[in-house]
Amino acid sequence: MEPVSRNHHLGSVWRCVFLLSLHLKFGLTGDCPADGRTWVPLQDRCYHFVHGDEDKIKSYTFERAKSLCQGFELLTIQSAEENDFVIKYSPEVWKGIVNVWLGMYYDTNSEDMRWLGEDPVGFTNWEDSSSPSDLVPLDTCVTLHSNTGKWENVSCLDEAENGVICESVQTEKVKQKASVLLTALVILSVVAIMGVSAVIWFLHQKHNLGSTLFTAFEYHPPFRVLETDQSCLVEAEENDSVP
Repeated sequence: MEPVSRNHHLGSVWRCVFLLSLHLKFGLTGDCPADGRTWVPLQDRCYHFVHGDEDKIKSYTFERAKSLCQGFELLTIQSAEENDFVIKYSPEVWKGIVNVWLGMYYDTNSEDMRWLGEDPVGFTNWEDSSSPSDLVPLDTCVTLHSNTGKWENVSCLDEAENGVICESVQTEKVKQKASVLLTALVILSVVAIMGVSAVIWFLHQKHNLGSTLFTAFEYHPPFRVLETDQSCLVEAEENDSVP
């Protein structure tokens, strides 16, 4: 078998491994809830933009917004990238400016705002306003303006907004499954490559050496007495028999 042919086989194996890795990687990432609703993935999170009926005015209280997420959390913003994502994707769902409820509340223990998932508020994007909020802390909620991405303090009880985004985080179980399958794929790929390489090497050696593999071993008959030694023995016996 020629070297070019061997390289071709090995190249095919590597291509198969690469394609399987890509399929496994992108097939397992971005797993969003399969509840019949449209979820949009971003990194390790998924987002559902509540659409509503186009011919009806959308108006959701804070409690109503939480109930629409059906077990998932209201939108939380952890970075500028996530904030920009909401701004850019909102026009795909809603017409005009929408004020989106954020899943934020006032924590009496820390006396500060926190996300509903108990995470502290790190990234913020408040409106440029020097006027302090006159809301009672326990009645302070936050909305995001879809046209600017800025945040505003509003009343949790008296305000109704027209935008709801639900958020889901990929579970650790999904990530572990992906890691296990990727590890198994790598092991199987290495075994397959070693097996193919061994077969190719054997066929190549057999083609080049042919029957020389067998002619290298000579046949040696069992030990036998040479003819000259036999004649000496016969002569010695005759001499011993003479009186």
